[in-house]
Amino acid sequence: MAVTYTTAVKNARLNAVTTAIGTTGVLEIGTSAMGTVLATIPLANPAAPAAASGVLTFTMPRSDTSADATGTAAAARIRTATGGTDIVTGLTVTLTGGGGDIQLDSLSITSGQTVTLNTATITHAA
Repeated sequence: MAVTYTTAVKNARLNAVTTAIGTTGVLEIGTSAMGTVLATIPLANPAAPAAASGVLTFTMPRSDTSADATGTAAAARIRTATGGTDIVTGLTVTLTGGGGDIQLDSLSITSGQTVTLNTATITHAA
């Protein structure tokens, strides 16, 4: 039988993610399996308001005004700071409306371009 959490427990766990991110958290967008970091986007402080209905929705919009590398966005992670500790890994990246954790207008990123993040959420599993 699968483990199921109440909504209150889901929200508490997601709020713990916001606390763990801290005041200098960043979202790194990368190629498949984070082989190359394409963009590093500073998160707001706090990174998100309180979770609701088992979903943590990050404060947006956020931008990296100069992408780090050129490539196709396929994965993302959240760290305590640039070069910091991983807090969340394995985030999916899709085009806007594609249902990914991180949604971008374009998956094609070119070094030096501005990368704007309009939607970022984490949905707790059942």
